[in-house]
Amino acid sequence: MAVVAHPAHTEAFPENTIDTLVLVCVSFLRTHMTTTDTTTPPDSATRLPRPVILLGWVSFLADVSSEMVYPLIPMFVVGVLGASATTLGGIEGGAALVVAFVTAWAGFRSDRHRRRVPYVRIGYGLPVIGKSLMALAFAWPMVLTGRLIDRLGKGLRASPRDALIADAAGPAIRGRAFGFHRAMDTAGAMVGVLLAAGLLWWFTGSPAEADAAATPVHGTGWAFRVVFGISAALGLLSLALTFLVRESEAPAQVATPKRPAPAGRLGLPGSYWRTVAIVLVFSLANSSDAFLLLRAREVGLSPWAVVLAYALFNLTYSVISYPAGLMSDRLGRWRVIALGWAIYAAVYAGFAFTGLAWGAAGIWPLLALYGVYMALTDGVSKALVADHAPLEKRGTALGIFYMASGLVTLLASIVAGVLWDRVGPSATFGAGAVVAVIAVVLVPVLRPRATVAGRP
Repeated sequence: MAVVAHPAHTEAFPENTIDTLVLVCVSFLRTHMTTTDTTTPPDSATRLPRPVILLGWVSFLADVSSEMVYPLIPMFVVGVLGASATTLGGIEGGAALVVAFVTAWAGFRSDRHRRRVPYVRIGYGLPVIGKSLMALAFAWPMVLTGRLIDRLGKGLRASPRDALIADAAGPAIRGRAFGFHRAMDTAGAMVGVLLAAGLLWWFTGSPAEADAAATPVHGTGWAFRVVFGISAALGLLSLALTFLVRESEAPAQVATPKRPAPAGRLGLPGSYWRTVAIVLVFSLANSSDAFLLLRAREVGLSPWAVVLAYALFNLTYSVISYPAGLMSDRLGRWRVIALGWAIYAAVYAGFAFTGLAWGAAGIWPLLALYGVYMALTDGVSKALVADHAPLEKRGTALGIFYMASGLVTLLASIVAGVLWDRVGPSATFGAGAVVAVIAVVLVPVLRPRATVAGRP
């Protein structure tokens, strides 16, 4: 009976008081975890969504196929088919031009109809045809045609695919999401180039690097064609996996407070256009990577060693892409991008003097560092553009960004090829380094201070 008379001696708090305290704590935690502070996001917000992971594997398989071909194109076009560096620049610039216009169109259409997956599927199917045509090429126009078909596929898929990723991932994890995608994409690229290097070594042997420059490439043309054919067959795996992809519903956007941004041209805010303008300045320096590989061959690397050096580039690119995306979520996109552009300037300066000072040995660390630049800028720039685009205009914003940068890349590639033929490789890389430095200087002066989502 004494227990009933004195309940306070047996319970520290009444049961209803404990329930009240629990509800208060839960309410506080929910409020705290859904603020714009992204340092301690809820568990559901830190996990990468399923569409992001699935698209990462699609890109992994696609790049196993694509990167078996890409590092061989400069040697195949110039060494086997006898074209000039200016022609090579035109092929790569034309490919960039196709990507530019088609990406803008595909992004606009995917926004208008709110359907992105069909463009992704067709975009991963066309490269199989393009690579098959390159395997049969006996003149550079056939390579051009195959390359254009391949890049048509890239143009159709790029904006809708990246919009799918941005739709699925909120601003707090968007850098990580794009970083993961770039890491998977580049891991596939590394596997592809290693496979290509292994096949070339198997088919043609491994000549000493000292004698590589004197080894005629045209005698190994059949080996290039076999690699192209194998890569086309492997591209079918990526196409098959796209049939598991579904449209995103953008759940992460609902919980993110946003402040309205005044609409500008094409319904996109002024901060978006300023962002694109700064990136385009850098794009004037960013000619095709084919010139890096051509330079590697010129200073003495054998064909299979060029591919292996390109694999080293992909290794650093893949390993650093995810941490770079995470760093951009915490420190800001522009800081990470500016650092990447500065590294690019240093790499191009190194390539300008590689043949004079370091020879073939200098190619390896430079390509490794070039992978760091790509990791710091590629996925982060996509997240940056998505940050400045309203949800309903995201595909259009990414498409316009790709189109504008593709047009400038076309100009940069043509100029790089002309400089190479008429002045020399050092002029090509020296000019790129100077323009990259100018872009870095413009970042703190012209960059927008906030995004559509209110991020700095």
